[in-house]
Order: sequence, then C-alpha cells, then structure tokens
Amino acid sequence: MAAQREPNSRLRDIIDTVDCTYETLARDVRRIAAENGEILQTNKSAVSHWVNGNRTPSGRVGQYLAEALSRRAGRTITRTEIGLHAGEGEEPTESDPVLAVTHLGRADVERRRFLAIAAFTTAGVAMPLAHDHEATARMLRARTGTSLVGGEDVDVVRQITVAFSAADERLGGGHGLTTVTAYLADTAAPMLRGRFPSEALRRAAFGAVAELAYLAGWKHHDLGQEGAAQRYYQVGYQLACEADPHGHAAWMMRALAHQALSLKQPHHCVDLVEGALQRGLGHVDGRTEALLHITHARAYAATEENSSAARALLSAEDALLRDDGPQPSYSCVSGPAAGTVASHTARTLTDLADHVGTEQQHRDALTRWDPEKYKRVHALTHADLGDSLAAQARADEAVAAWTQAVVLMEGMTSDRTRKAITSMRSTLAIYQRRKVPGAADLARRAREALA
Repeated sequence: MAAQREPNSRLRDIIDTVDCTYETLARDVRRIAAENGEILQTNKSAVSHWVNGNRTPSGRVGQYLAEALSRRAGRTITRTEIGLHAGEGEEPTESDPVLAVTHLGRADVERRRFLAIAAFTTAGVAMPLAHDHEATARMLRARTGTSLVGGEDVDVVRQITVAFSAADERLGGGHGLTTVTAYLADTAAPMLRGRFPSEALRRAAFGAVAELAYLAGWKHHDLGQEGAAQRYYQVGYQLACEADPHGHAAWMMRALAHQALSLKQPHHCVDLVEGALQRGLGHVDGRTEALLHITHARAYAATEENSSAARALLSAEDALLRDDGPQPSYSCVSGPAAGTVASHTARTLTDLADHVGTEQQHRDALTRWDPEKYKRVHALTHADLGDSLAAQARADEAVAAWTQAVVLMEGMTSDRTRKAITSMRSTLAIYQRRKVPGAADLARRAREALA
C-alpha cells in the first residue's frame, strides 16, 4: 500500500457527512467484502490510516469502502469522490450493450482485472429504473453491419444456452464458465451487428444473447462473484429491452432484484420489481407473472412490509393457476414455475418467521423439481429444509435433511453450496455435544466437503 503525503480530506469529509464512527465503517466494509466472497480483517485503525494518508486501501477494498459510504449516504459515492483512484483495474464504461457484453466476455476469458475485482453495488440494482433505452436503440440500429444473420444462427445460441444451463444445474456455476463467456464474446454478441431478414428475427437474436448473458451472470452468482454477476445482468437487461421491452426486460429486472435479495440487500428491490410488473403485466403468461409476483413478495418481506408480502404471495398463487399461453424461454431457465414459486414462498415465509410454513413450502418444492435435472436445486432446498427444521427444534430431522443436501452437493463447483454447508456447522456443533444421532458423521462430511 503506497504512502500518501497529505491526509485524505475527501474521505474524512464524507465520513463526517454520513456520521458514522471508524469502527462502524470498518464493520460495513467487512460485511460488503463478505457479500463479494472476500473475508477481511479491516478495523478502525485501518480506517484511521486511510483518513490520515498513511495508507490507501488495496485490492478491492476501495470499492467496498465506497459502497459502504454510498449505502449510508443514500446516494452513489465514487472512489474518486473519496480521494481514491481506480487505476488500471478500472472498469471500462460502454453505452453500447453489444460492445459491453463483448468486453465482459473477453474480460472473463482473459481474467481481466476490472472484472475480477468488480464489486456488487446497491446503486447498480436500480440501474434499469434510470436507463434510457430509446437512446441505446438508436445507437444499436446505427451500428448495423453487413453480414446476414439467419434463423439457424439464433437457434444455435439458444441450444448452447440450454445445454450449459443444464450442466450448470448438475455441476455448478464453475463448470463451463470460460466456454460460455468465450462464445458470448466471440460469436453470439458479434451476431447482433449483422443484418436480419425480419424485425422478428432481430428481436429473437437480441433475446437469445440476453439469455446467454443472463446465464453468464447466474454462473458468476453461483460462484459468489457478485460484482461480475451484476454486470452481466445489467447488460442482459439492456439487450432484453431491444428484444422485448415488456416481458423479457421485466425478467432481467427481476434477476437484478433476485441477486440483491439473495445478498440481503433489499434497497431498490421493491421499486425494481414494481417496475418489472408494470412492464410485464398483460404481456407475459401466468407462470412468468407468478415469478414476478413471488419476487415482489420477497422484496416486501425483506423490508418488513408483511401485509404487502402476503398480498404478493396470493397474487403469485393466482397467476400460477392461469394457463394462458406458452412460457417464454427466458423464464423457463429457472425451471418449473410451480417449484420456483414454492421455493421463494418458503424464503418469504422465513423472513416472516413462519418456520412451519417454510417447511411445508420446501417440501412442496422438492416434489416439483426433477432430482436428476435439477440436482443443485434439490441440494440447496434440502439445506434450507434442514434450517427450517432446526428452527423448530427438530434436530434428528434437520440432520437427515442436511445429510441429503451434502450428499447431493458432492462434485459441484458452487459457492452457494459451500455457504450452505458452512451455515449448518454451528448448529451441528451443538448437536454433536447433545449426541444427536448422525450429527458427528455429518460434521465430518461437512469438513471434508469444505476442505
């Protein structure tokens, strides 16, 4: 860490403005680092060194510091604003989503620094609410090339997305990530620069690439690389707007909200999902609409708006009963809608402290998902089921559910499965002391899985 000649007055002034102590700010930085898969030991002395100019934050810590202050200020605070410079790792800005997704894919393949150190931001969740797609659309049409794109080109992109989505569910987000992003950058995105024989095919092409971008984001999310995931979701949203500004764009807004809710950062999520519903209602089938409503319910529960959450749950159930047309491929990627609604109803009820209802919904979800095709979903659902059983003091059943989860997680490259195993260990330690049958064996399996 390089020394500074002068105290960092910009950082000091911002900290004074948000009115928090160095100890509180250090805790915020540690929490945000954990959201992005990094464990830090930042303390109030480190913050003091940054303010006094003795040291500067290294690695991604500057991003975490800016995000911590942004959350407290209620607005975006950049690294430059607090006297830090992004340097060589700064993410390039690109208003053209075709170029942006190409740059992201190449950065993944080449292990570029800006993507490797990208951090999830709460301000980034709200990106669709301020996006001017009309300007983007004009730019995209002005940059059309000469090569002719046919229906087979688009079909191949969809086939590759389906194949790698299936592999992702069985082997985890780490399987095939470089292959997916290389194809996205080298073949799929450049296709969007071509000429199309019809407007319908052009929209289909943008939709297919948006789905592939979503898959790349989902794989990063599964690996705990939340900053990279958010970048892919944002550019996927921009591409989806060109394909279908109603249903598909609404779905990508849901993706951004879903990620934030998974990280327990509900800022902007209610507004974002309400915007998604405004776009999607009347333009999507009942199952897709149900998936929007259930995310709305989770956002309300996360912000302790319990009565609104209950209403959104009922709206999801009502929409799910409608059989009014085929479900589009972009929302099919999440699996059977009934299973997803059950899973997210369970998470909503967890936030509402209804552990009995949570258990029932997790058990219902398990009957809706093909255990072979959706192996990771079954693993994570068994882990969540174990949590709800433990919350009801049903130790034997919790151990059985967790054991099933750990068995299913074997061989997966997934940070979400690792976190699920880690979260059960503290309760397992208590069960071991109480001699709960199977607890010692499960604790050993958990240690081996995390080794």
